[in-house]
Formats: sequence, C-alpha cells, structure tokens
Amino acid sequence: MKVGIEEKFMIKELISEKTAEAIKKAAKKGELGQLKPEDITELFIEKTKNPEFGDYAVNISPLAKNARMAPPKIAEAIKSYLNIDDVEVSIIQGFINFKLGNSILNNGIAKIILKNKDFGRNNLGNSEKVLLEYVSANPTGPLHIGHGRWAAVGSALANLLKFSGYEVDQEFYINDAGNQINNLGKSLWIRILQELGVEANFPQTEEEGSKNYYSGDYLIEVAKEYLKHNKDKAEEFYKNNSEPLNPSDEVIHKMSGFAKGIMFKQQEDLLRKFRTEFDTWYSETTLHQSGEVEKTIEKLRSLDKLYEKEGALWFKSSEYGDDQDRVIKKGDGSYTYLTADIAYHYDKVERGFERLINIWGADHHGYVARIKASIEAMGKNPNCLEVLLGQLVNLIISGEQVRMGKRRKMLTLEDLIEEVGVDATRFWMIMRSIDTTLDFDVDLAKSCSDENPVYYVQYAHARVCSILRTATGERFDQDNKTLLPPFITQEELKELVNSEKFDKNFLEALWKTNSEKELESTKALILKLESFEDLVQTAAKTRSPYMIARYCQELAKDFHYFYTFTRVLNVENDVMKARLCLINAVKQVFANALDLLGVCAPESM
Repeated sequence: MKVGIEEKFMIKELISEKTAEAIKKAAKKGELGQLKPEDITELFIEKTKNPEFGDYAVNISPLAKNARMAPPKIAEAIKSYLNIDDVEVSIIQGFINFKLGNSILNNGIAKIILKNKDFGRNNLGNSEKVLLEYVSANPTGPLHIGHGRWAAVGSALANLLKFSGYEVDQEFYINDAGNQINNLGKSLWIRILQELGVEANFPQTEEEGSKNYYSGDYLIEVAKEYLKHNKDKAEEFYKNNSEPLNPSDEVIHKMSGFAKGIMFKQQEDLLRKFRTEFDTWYSETTLHQSGEVEKTIEKLRSLDKLYEKEGALWFKSSEYGDDQDRVIKKGDGSYTYLTADIAYHYDKVERGFERLINIWGADHHGYVARIKASIEAMGKNPNCLEVLLGQLVNLIISGEQVRMGKRRKMLTLEDLIEEVGVDATRFWMIMRSIDTTLDFDVDLAKSCSDENPVYYVQYAHARVCSILRTATGERFDQDNKTLLPPFITQEELKELVNSEKFDKNFLEALWKTNSEKELESTKALILKLESFEDLVQTAAKTRSPYMIARYCQELAKDFHYFYTFTRVLNVENDVMKARLCLINAVKQVFANALDLLGVCAPESM
C-alpha cells in the first residue's frame, strides 16, 4: 500500500488497521491456533521503549489465552500478512515492532503543510449538538481562583470539541435567585450605612449569623457606586426603617438587585478578558418568572414521580440510582436548590441539545445522580449528561499556600491575571487533569525560566519564528564588514511552504547526514508533530484539554533537542530548505495547539 500525502490515515491508525487485517487473515487461515474471529480483542499501539527496536509496537500477548499459542509464534504468524510500504516490521518476543522509513516520515511533514490551520481537525463529533455549561458562579462577589480553572478548562474544551466536529454552545448559568442574593443585598446595605457614617458592623460569629453576610471589601466600591446616584434614596431608606440594621424587604430587594447587576457585569467583563466567551447567559430567575419550575413540578407529578411526606414534596430519585429521595419543595412552600436545577436541565434537553456537559466543583459530586435521575424520570436519556468534577486550586506565593474566600479580604481571579497575565493563568489552569488538585505557583508562573511550562512552550515557538526571520533577513559579515543577502528570500520561503504548490521531494534532503544525533532528533520531532492528530481526537473523546498542554511541553522539548544538534541555516541549500519546511511545520502545530488552549503563540520574547 502506497502512502501518499493525501492519505487519510494517521500513522498509528494505519498500523492499527493493517495489524487488524493481518490478524483476521491469519485467523481465517488457521494459523493462530484456537483463536476465533469473535475472540479478537482490540490491540493498542504504543511507542517503543528502545528506538533501536522501532518506532511503534503492538503487544500480541492478549491474544495468547484464546489462541493457546506462545506470543512470539502468534506475532510471527501475523507478521507474514503485514505489508505496509516504507515500514519495516520485526518481532521481539510477543511484540510486533514497526520502524518507519523516511518517506512515511516526510509524508507526516507534508500533511501538516497541506492542512495548515486545519491540521488536527477531525469529525469525531459528527455535528453532535453539545451544550457546555461551566463557571456558573453566583453573582455575589468577584470570581475566585477556582472559577478561573473552570473558565480556562471549559473554554479550551469548547475549542477542542469544535475542532473535533461537535456543534458546541457555551452557557453560563447565573445563580441569581435564592437566599444568597438576599444576603448580598443585606451585606451591601451595611456597606452603604458605613459610607453614610452610620455605625454598622457585620456579625462576627456564626451564632450572630456571620454566614448570612458577604463581608469582603469588594462591596465597599459597590456601595460608593450606589451612593453616587442614589444617596438621597439611601438616606430615605435609613430614616424610614425603624431598625436600620434589619432592612425591609423593599430595601433588600433594591440593594440585591443593584449589587447583583454590578457583580455580574464585572464577572462578564473579566471572563471576556480571560478569552472565555459564552453564547448564552442563562438566568435562574427567568426559570421562576417564566413558570418553568412549576411546569417541571407538574410534569413530574403527572408521571407519578412525586409524593408528599412530613409537609414537604419529595422526588422519587431513588428509583433512578440516587441513594435516597430528595425534597424539591419544603414545608414552608419554598423550593430547594435542586428544583430549579431539575427544571434547568430539562430545559436544556428540550432546547434540542443531544449532549449536556457540565463542569462542576468536586463538592457537587452528589448532585450528579440526582440530575440524571430527574432527566430519566421525565423520559429522556440520562446518559446525555456528562459531569466533569474539578478539584480545587491551591495558590502558592513565596512557597506558601494562600487562603481565599468571599467573606474576607481575598485574592481574586482578576488579581491573579493582573499578576501573571492571561496566557500564564490559562496555561497553568489547564495543564493538569481537572480531577486533580492544582498547585498554582505564582512566582514560577511569572518567571522567564525553562521550569515555567508556559514560558518554555512560548519560547520554543518564538525561537522557531526567530529562525524563520533570520533565514529571510539580511546578514552582516563581521570579517568584511559587509551586508550579505538572506539565506532565502521571503518570497522563496512562502513558495517553499505553499500548501497549494508544495513539493514533498524537498524533504528527502532531511536525511542527508551522517550524524546519528541529527537523524535521531529529526525523527523524534517529526513523530511528535504527526502524533498531534491522534492526540486531539483522544483529548476530545476523553474531555481532557490538559493533554494538549502536556503535548505542547513535549513538543517544545523535542524541538529544543532537535535544535541543539541540528543546524537549520548555513548548510547545503537543499538541506536548509528541507529543514525550513520542518521548522515551518513545528510553527504551525504549536500555533494550532496553543490556539485550542486560548493561549497566544508569540513570535518574539
């Protein structure tokens, strides 16, 4: 089989398909002992631990149990049916090893140049309609560091899913109903009284009700903003209240509405600055005002999924995998948080989304079964809901962990962005799996050091760009004090990597060297570049944008290793052109990967 530059297969996919075909042929010929077609299990392609054995390997041992043959004999039988152009196949014990030839490696570079910005794009999602909901913070204070992690991971996941053929809508659910909004109003009122010179303090202990207030300094500025235009109104409220520290429902309503509006606008502006754009801002209040909550309760009642007990209304969630039934309407007539969430998720499904992906904090893990139960109870597929549970972020400054919270002086997401920048904040927030706690080292994230992952990656991209600039720039001959022409003109370089006219024959010169280090580093770099396509699909399938961040670090390492041993410029012309093609491919893959993360790819640093 000839592998051309238009070939759809990725290298690992090609090896996997050809190996599967060979196994079937050998089994049909009765050369795999007692192995039957239905016994054939999926085999995994992995990189070899020793490059001398090859580039990729398949472990045949899982077939031995059903075949009742020794793995080496199974591998030999399969090998006789394996034939892939420019791939050398060998057997070492129970492994089939594949060593790629120059042509197939050149094809990997050519594919990047031909696809350009679309390299890595795929149709895994097949246009499935996805609603991705994340951050969804209460508008009761500034966004904290944890919100920053959900924002970075969520927006990167949206990019990744779109790149993989899903139709994605991003949604922020505004938790603007309930008691926390009343508490916000009471808290703002205390700050307003303080600005008016009234002696008013927040409760200091739990017995006094400190948990019912937001005592953070951020409300001082909100109070000042309110008084700019409403000072007379505030003084009137104060005079007309017999107990100023216990404001009327009217005052609480006015204060909470004003504070909520300010807080939400700040959150929206900051998220936009953080390169996190939502298609929809969905207000919980609208669920109540539109009657959707009551409609949902009536639907559950009509399906006999509710019952009354001890004066409350209960949902039969235990019938659908929850560990117990849940109250959705209390004895005093008020709704629980779950009630609106049930209505909200049912509304998501009714809007036509085929898959619902939520990013929640790990403390919401008990909620997953309840929401899935409600979806199933109303006749929908509960498996349409995926919940990614994220762990906390520990902020480390000068080697010590910093505590955060809305009810005290706090370090916010905005503070962090101002300190280290959008790029560093996003990369650090994304670079670990969301289900692990993240230690965010502020000092390291600010540093221009190879130990700082985002600097290491961005510097690699900038170095690539520097090589390309040097190639097309005038040179100065120190000995003769004269200007020399560029190694290659900008027009020639553009022509060289033009996707419409690209000639992959240039790439043959990549292998014109007797240096083992040059050959080794060149091959490793090409294999890393080519693996991006497979990685994107895996990351999208497993909802793991951190894999893209890790890949960027690995690519930077392989590039720096290549550049240490391989001269790109000031070599034979055909070798230089081939290596410039490779460098251009590195630049493109860096750009594609960083774009998925929402991180800039700087051309100089």
